[in-house]
Amino acid sequence: MSSRPPRPPAPGTPGADGPPVSRHKRLIVVAICAFAIILDGYDLTVYGAVVPSLLEYEPWDLSETQAGTLGSYALVGMLLGALLIGTITDLVGRRRIIIGCVVWFSVGMALTAFAPSPEVFGLLRFLTGLGLGGVIPTAIALTMEYAEPHRRNMTNAFMFSGYAIGGICAALVAIPILARFEWQTMFWIGSLPALILVPLAYYALPESPNYLRARGREEEARSLAARYGVTLEALETTGPAGKRPGAMSNVGALVGRRLLAGTLLFWVANGMGLLLVYGLNTWLAGIMFSAGFPLGSSLSFLLVLNAGAILGAPTGGALADRFGSRPVVTAMFLIAMTCILLMSLEPPTALLYVLVALAGACTIGTTILVNSYTGNFYPASLRATGLGWALAVGRIGAIIGPIYGGLVMASGLGLAVNFYAFALPALLGAIAVLVVPASRATLPHGERVPDRTG
Repeated sequence: MSSRPPRPPAPGTPGADGPPVSRHKRLIVVAICAFAIILDGYDLTVYGAVVPSLLEYEPWDLSETQAGTLGSYALVGMLLGALLIGTITDLVGRRRIIIGCVVWFSVGMALTAFAPSPEVFGLLRFLTGLGLGGVIPTAIALTMEYAEPHRRNMTNAFMFSGYAIGGICAALVAIPILARFEWQTMFWIGSLPALILVPLAYYALPESPNYLRARGREEEARSLAARYGVTLEALETTGPAGKRPGAMSNVGALVGRRLLAGTLLFWVANGMGLLLVYGLNTWLAGIMFSAGFPLGSSLSFLLVLNAGAILGAPTGGALADRFGSRPVVTAMFLIAMTCILLMSLEPPTALLYVLVALAGACTIGTTILVNSYTGNFYPASLRATGLGWALAVGRIGAIIGPIYGGLVMASGLGLAVNFYAFALPALLGAIAVLVVPASRATLPHGERVPDRTG
């Protein structure tokens, strides 16, 4: 540890001085992170909501192929954002990154409403994606730190359910708004909540005690942890003794001998999960429409898919805290695969809705739990970096998902093949999670995280 006297608490870091904060106040941290993820979910869904309006927007005269390409730009930005911002989060602090990313993607949404051409629109969607990709690993890392150590999965699942809530909000807002206004209004609406969230986060969101500790600010970290009732984790270093790790040493540790197998498997699990999420969100309504359902009913399946995640993720999180992440996440991937296969049998409509809800719970919900599992796998000093890289590599699956589904739809091989195609990634995700090695993360005094998480 550094011989320098401890620095005074950073300005604007709540809880670093003053009266102790009740442990229940940690829920404020989780709520702020959830608020950020709701905005993230809104932005990622809003494009799908405005695509029909964009196709009818005469000044641009877009084709379906051009609209699909524009939709991928935000996902590419998210890949780079998760990679770059996730890597530096463990170096510059999680509080600053969350606030900065929310400002970034909210400004990006507002500017998108002024886009004069498809080219500028695509560029702004890419830039907005950088902030969207950066906020996710940071929110997960901070939530898991302020959660009870053995309730991390459930707490993170509740927080990240904000993604599905944001998606549902975008769909529900679009129904009345697009009937009366142009598509630009949807982006304006998405940028406005930042006027509430940014001041709230500035005044109420504390820094990560484990981040402060890793940067040599031991006394400040202990004071903040005591006031919030946070458990400080055993400090692990990734470089020579006495030397603070840099971004590249953190990345090197992810692919070092101790963590390489887990890192690669989490990359595969994230990739398969996100392929399912984005592939199904893009093509489920189209598949159902091609199966003979009216357009309104086809869109209702999309709402049910996301609604399933709101119930499935917290339930899965509670089970993961009780029985361990590996068996629960593996089982959820397999349930998703089974439900998707059963959908190919064209069951009665009522049963079909149940299967879609379960598929949503075990695709979107499972992806949320994979993030929790990933965060638990890494020590605190590498958590945001590990999550950032897993989400970045997994984002390749998100980019491929809509293309993969489109190729299968265009193949003309029949309705059932569309479902078989999405059952396969669920199986691959289950296999990847099943063989993840035991966690190397530690709790205070060098105690290992119970292997129920690994």
